[in-house]
Amino acid sequence: MSEPIEHGAHDASEPERPEPAPADADAWATACAEDLAAEKARRRAQYGPPPGSAAEELRKLVDAVSDKLTSLSGGQSPLLGAVAQGAVQETVQQVVRQAKAAVEPVIERNPDVFDHLAAAGAELLAAYRSAVTGQEARWTRDDTAAAAPDGSDRRDEGPGPGERIDLD
Repeated sequence: MSEPIEHGAHDASEPERPEPAPADADAWATACAEDLAAEKARRRAQYGPPPGSAAEELRKLVDAVSDKLTSLSGGQSPLLGAVAQGAVQETVQQVVRQAKAAVEPVIERNPDVFDHLAAAGAELLAAYRSAVTGQEARWTRDDTAAAAPDGSDRRDEGPGPGERIDLD
């Protein structure tokens, strides 16, 4: 009769099993983070860098407009003489400097306000689109029930003089 195998002792006929590796408690979180990083890299490669905050985008807009105005005022115009051209260019540069001086402190003090304004604008745009889509659907709907018995379309004329409206 064979002896009972004690826990931890090995029988020569039984293959030795490797100890299971300790389970990584954060394996799921690690895998998700890796997948998210890969997806962000893929989107960056496909669409370019994501837009910055609304304050950063406003700053970029001001810079682009000021650069464009400066380059337009620097070009030679056949309608303006050399003296007038220099005056126009100096005036445009002064206006650009004043605009930047006015916008920069507002952006620095209130960067979150621009994010909220951008979100509010997106909500207003969504509401407008919904209203327009609903109205277009009503305008283009084939509503045969609204047609009068004589075949004329009276949807927009309101009730006729001979119709009684029950208010009870």
